[in-house]
Amino acid sequence: MPRRISRALQPLSVLALTLAISGCIGTGGIAPQGKALEANSLATDEAIQSAAQDAHWPTAQWWQAYGDPQLNRWIDLALQGSPSLAMAAARVRQARSMAGVAEAAESLQINGESTLKRHNWPTDQFYGPGELANSTTWDNNAALGFSYALDLWGRESNATERAVDMAHMTVAEARQAQLELQDNIVRVYIELSLHYAQRDIVEATLKQQQQILELAQKRLDGGIGTHFEVSQAETPLPETHRQIDALDEEIALSRNQLAALAGKGPGEGAQLLRPTLSLGAPLKLPSSLPAQLLGQRPDVVASRWQVAAQARGIDVAHAGFYPNVDLVGSLGNMATGGGAMEFLTGKKLNYSVGPAISLPIFDGGRLRSELGEASAGYDIAVAKYNQTLVNALKNISDQLIRRESMDKQQAFAAESVATAQKTYDIAMIAFQRGLTDYLNVLNAQTLLFKQQQVQQQVQAARLSAHAELVTALGGGLGAGIDVPNAEQTQVPKTPSLLR
Repeated sequence: MPRRISRALQPLSVLALTLAISGCIGTGGIAPQGKALEANSLATDEAIQSAAQDAHWPTAQWWQAYGDPQLNRWIDLALQGSPSLAMAAARVRQARSMAGVAEAAESLQINGESTLKRHNWPTDQFYGPGELANSTTWDNNAALGFSYALDLWGRESNATERAVDMAHMTVAEARQAQLELQDNIVRVYIELSLHYAQRDIVEATLKQQQQILELAQKRLDGGIGTHFEVSQAETPLPETHRQIDALDEEIALSRNQLAALAGKGPGEGAQLLRPTLSLGAPLKLPSSLPAQLLGQRPDVVASRWQVAAQARGIDVAHAGFYPNVDLVGSLGNMATGGGAMEFLTGKKLNYSVGPAISLPIFDGGRLRSELGEASAGYDIAVAKYNQTLVNALKNISDQLIRRESMDKQQAFAAESVATAQKTYDIAMIAFQRGLTDYLNVLNAQTLLFKQQQVQQQVQAARLSAHAELVTALGGGLGAGIDVPNAEQTQVPKTPSLLR
């Protein structure tokens, strides 16, 4: 009886010995140093605090606020055919497949193999093979082998969680790619609208210049004008034609850029008509700031998932310091000699089953380096997350300040155009009556042209500010509903045996 007890205790003794030996390879204080920022701890400025009085959020199809059916249709085409979105979707499928690979390692693994071969045995007077000498036999076998990772220290489960977290991260990155594509299309579309508006201004200027030239020629023919006035009226015409041609070029280039963003050829872009953009009620922001704002941005969500994945990577590295125990076994038939199928008979059956234990004793510092790499990776992910938070808050504040400024500038620009138009009208009437010279008319016209250009630029900037603010808020994509909890992103604790 004592002998049986001692035999039963032998496996436990071996396990205790392996734990003691593995404890010789300690972590030596290797641990992450980064600490993630709390969004609500970041100081906000007056622009964000003022916006917090409202309680709205951009919709997923935020570009419809511009009221342009052609823009709506073009973004739909881009979402369906953009190569950049196709790549992002493929990365999501790839990450999910990798998570499946990691999860499969936690399951029972069964492999089968079989060999059928003819074996010619040599004659050897010193080592045999005895009765088989100088003969040819069947040497066949078939076996099923299985293994199951007991995962006592969570290596496999943490590796699976890390892969799943990376899949979540790629989903958020795909949302970010979608948001950037929408923003780029809207911005280029606004530029296209601006080029058309600028062309209208230049064409109106050309028409006015031609009218002035006709008037100067009539004054010369009537004996009250001079050749110098006619020459002055002719001088700006070539430059005005050049500006029209340059704007035609910008319009064509903008169409090409829109076609490329949507994954279409230049021929598709050439079919674009003039934009009909307008902007209704201004975008209002949610009352909870800044955490709710920042939590909706896909880039912030992706950074949080990366932190969670790196935290699980540290757990995987910690598990490497412990003995690895797998349950393994095999079941097979084998035979040398007899018929070709002789090895399938029951009397040829053999099996084996038991634990397989591996433990680190001396690895030249490999495990410590792997833990150091995982810890540094966590710190990098935390630093990236913190930087993303800071940049996100800055971006939101910038766009709020810009939006308020554009609203004011739009009113000032409209007032400037009205004043310049009045000045030009007075100068034109005075020139027609011979009360002033052409130079005053030219100066008034130049001022009017400049103010009209400024007004259109301010309007385009106001439209762009709306798009940039929506993008800064996350574009209404709802990425904030898919974020890791605080526990998932915390620094893993070092097991006591490894300290």
